[in-house]
Amino acid sequence: MIVPEHLTTPESAIGPERDIELFTTLLGEVLREHSRKRVLVIVERLRDEFLALRSADDPSLRDKLMKRIDGLDPQTLSEVIRAYTIYFSLLNTAEEVNSYLQRRSLVSAGGRLWSGSFDHSLRQLAEDGISAGQFQSLLEHLAYIPVFTAHPTEAKRRTTLEIQRRIFLFTLDLHRQKLNQEEQQDLLGQILNEIQILWKTDEVRVHKPKVTDEVRQGLYFFRESLFGVVPLIYRNLERAARRVYGTDTPVRVPSFMRFGSWIGGDRDGNPFVRPETTELAVRMHSELLLSEYISRVTDLSRRLSHSSALSQPSPAFLDSLDDDEDYWLDTMSQSQRRYVHEPYRRKLVIMEHRLQADLARVRARLHGEDVDLPEGYCDARAFLADLQLIRYSLISQGDANAAEGELKDLIRLVETFGFHLMQLDIRQESTRHTQAVIELFARQPGAPLYEAFSEEQKLVALGEAIAHPHPFVIDKSTLTAETRETLDVFEVIARMRAEISPEAFGAYVISMTHDASHVMEVMLLARLAGLAGKTRAGWFCDLLIAPLFETIDDLERIDRVMGTLFDDPTYAALLKASGNLQEVMLGYSDSCKDGGILSSAWKLYEAQEKIIALADDRGIMCRLFHGRGGTIGRGGGPTHEAILAQPADTVHGQIKFTEQGEVLSYRYANPETALYELTVGITGLIKASRCLVEPIPEVRKDFLGIMAEITTQGETAYRDLVGGAPGFLDYFYEITPLDAIALLNIGSRPSHRKKADRSLSSIRAIPWVFGWAQSRHTLPAWYGIGAAIEHWRGNDLERLAKLQKMYQEWPFFRAMLSNTQMSLFKAEMRIAHEYLRLAQDQTTAEGIFSRIQEEYQRTLTQVLNISGLHELMEETPDLQISLWRRNAYLDPLNHVQITLLERYRGEKTQEEREQWLDPLLRSINAIAAGMRNTG
Repeated sequence: MIVPEHLTTPESAIGPERDIELFTTLLGEVLREHSRKRVLVIVERLRDEFLALRSADDPSLRDKLMKRIDGLDPQTLSEVIRAYTIYFSLLNTAEEVNSYLQRRSLVSAGGRLWSGSFDHSLRQLAEDGISAGQFQSLLEHLAYIPVFTAHPTEAKRRTTLEIQRRIFLFTLDLHRQKLNQEEQQDLLGQILNEIQILWKTDEVRVHKPKVTDEVRQGLYFFRESLFGVVPLIYRNLERAARRVYGTDTPVRVPSFMRFGSWIGGDRDGNPFVRPETTELAVRMHSELLLSEYISRVTDLSRRLSHSSALSQPSPAFLDSLDDDEDYWLDTMSQSQRRYVHEPYRRKLVIMEHRLQADLARVRARLHGEDVDLPEGYCDARAFLADLQLIRYSLISQGDANAAEGELKDLIRLVETFGFHLMQLDIRQESTRHTQAVIELFARQPGAPLYEAFSEEQKLVALGEAIAHPHPFVIDKSTLTAETRETLDVFEVIARMRAEISPEAFGAYVISMTHDASHVMEVMLLARLAGLAGKTRAGWFCDLLIAPLFETIDDLERIDRVMGTLFDDPTYAALLKASGNLQEVMLGYSDSCKDGGILSSAWKLYEAQEKIIALADDRGIMCRLFHGRGGTIGRGGGPTHEAILAQPADTVHGQIKFTEQGEVLSYRYANPETALYELTVGITGLIKASRCLVEPIPEVRKDFLGIMAEITTQGETAYRDLVGGAPGFLDYFYEITPLDAIALLNIGSRPSHRKKADRSLSSIRAIPWVFGWAQSRHTLPAWYGIGAAIEHWRGNDLERLAKLQKMYQEWPFFRAMLSNTQMSLFKAEMRIAHEYLRLAQDQTTAEGIFSRIQEEYQRTLTQVLNISGLHELMEETPDLQISLWRRNAYLDPLNHVQITLLERYRGEKTQEEREQWLDPLLRSINAIAAGMRNTG
């Protein structure tokens, strides 16, 4: 498409508004040329008139707009929705570009950088008296571990992400380069062309993704972003340490980042994750990583062309090259004279050949082949040793600059990713292991009836079986399919550890852990696969088990379960043999669905303190694994603030957390944004770990007491609505698009634990949060907070002052209310009320909505009073404006969705229903994009 001559970048607007205005104009050009008749007019009229409604509610105008929407055919509605969806993606791009440019301008200015940067954070530490030695000690304890998960899977397709990336880069060029008019027109034309391609690319998947599709989606962020970003993180931290602490006693920055994944390992409730799926995922990880290493080694072989006549490599390097002589001549069939005077090139070509052999082996196994291939590297440590040899040799001959460039970046990648890329966590629900253990005991002659045992008896029986050299005689053909599959998973873990890397797997996560025996059952199954047990040399354990505590009841009994486990002699011996590190996972989603946001947040806070105290008393290292989602109702929120809000003296340098669904693309699709997100997460970890090098003040006892009191009231208010209001679940199913969400091709996992079970316990936390967000209630993220605070403080001004002090001084309380503000801002009660048109029992629905609206107003009033603000999110104006921008397009989308739900549910035949399904699914995608979350 040719750019109209009149079109230039808007000069009147500044910051993101300039790019948003440009993108809106370009999108309008595409719609004018390539959409159905009048789509652009409809899009703009709906936007403008719903904006007018937001300024002053007008029932007659609202009715007029709904009639206009009712008159649109399915194809036109689909195009209108798609236009809004593309607008949101362009808006996100404009904001990302301008955030990046703002950060770069601060760097160029040479002053103190933004809060959360390495420079700002280290200067703050130094000003507070943290010495270089203390900072070094703190760094040695760090472990920063984001874990990529597939639920909810990213609503955007990889194709869409790639188009958005190109638009991001073209827009940066518009800002960074001094352009004449012709050059500017050329860039605008390229952006216009990408928007046109975006318009003609279907953003909704035609088919539900398979687990392998989800694995590839996760790998996309490494290939396009993280391989370049990870070395930059370390470079930036090293530079900041030199600036702040000097070079007399230089701070050494170890490689402390690790990445995890659940994609292909999370089988809890997902029947499509099979043992062979896990095997495939691990090999796909390795395949991508080896390809990256080969590319970088090839590049280094072009760069390091040093001649032995002009430089002298170290003796250790030359000895290594001599050791490779047979490999060079026999395995590679190379001429003895090739690169004879270019030793680094010769070494790197050998290294590349070894990596190619490793890659060929992985690819052969991916295709089910077993071929005879040349010898490669036995493990990542051997490859790393070769890289270090080259680096130290270059330094010894005076070429430190060459050693510190791309070579050191590759060393950082190998230290971070090994040969496995991500540590794949395995997750399964506890009853699956219990059923397998019951069956195994039952198949042994004279064995006791395991299910009849008390908890104490189970622990004794399990301990004896784990310690026994041959605990069971098993004929797998006689076992049920479920038990065979459970055993196969552990065998896959053992096999992939041997084939790819001992670090290929992270934790074995047990969801719904209610008792210590649930952990010991998994340990017994690991014993049968050779992953744990006792030999003449003593105990060994190659499996890290992470019990997951996710409901309110589970969180309340965490100390009993973990205390029993730590004191069990068999488990204690196995834990010690594996490095004395215990991982405990905390579930934010189900605890919030179960008891409300207030109870969830506080029970999680208390659970962390309990488990760390138990571990400290026994000399055990404990790493907390936070099962956070993208939304506030699932533990989401800004990473930096979330880490700082953890209980004092519980982080201890290590944090592991899930990165779910849409969060992956927002944080990691663009390297520029990924660099920022990882930086602020790491600085949050550093600040939260100061307890490792200095005593820290305890939280005031009165603050803790107040929080305990309001939590009780908040949980009561939440349960009274969710579990006590007649017709509440019918209300949820009828006024949210949950039936359509289940059909949306964004994830491989079912939306319910049990089919046809519409109970609260059956529905998963993700669609629960997703549904409420779509209908603009956002209820799980705030309901009960207003009632709880109002009940505690009454009209007592002293109590209000106490709450205000808590907000100012206690990061946990401040983060909770800041996140509440965001959720209240995203909620829209007038629009939520419109969804009541979908309810079958209008009287009951009006009664429930009235309760929700009253609690919304209560929460809004109390949060503003405590924070001392006049309006929501006043303290974060950039985020406030960002969310406000979306409302102009979200408001019409919600009304379109209501119409589509009425038609989809109201048609009598399947054929008539189908015509409305496509625009309905698109409306869900569009609203999720506008609100920036799918759950």
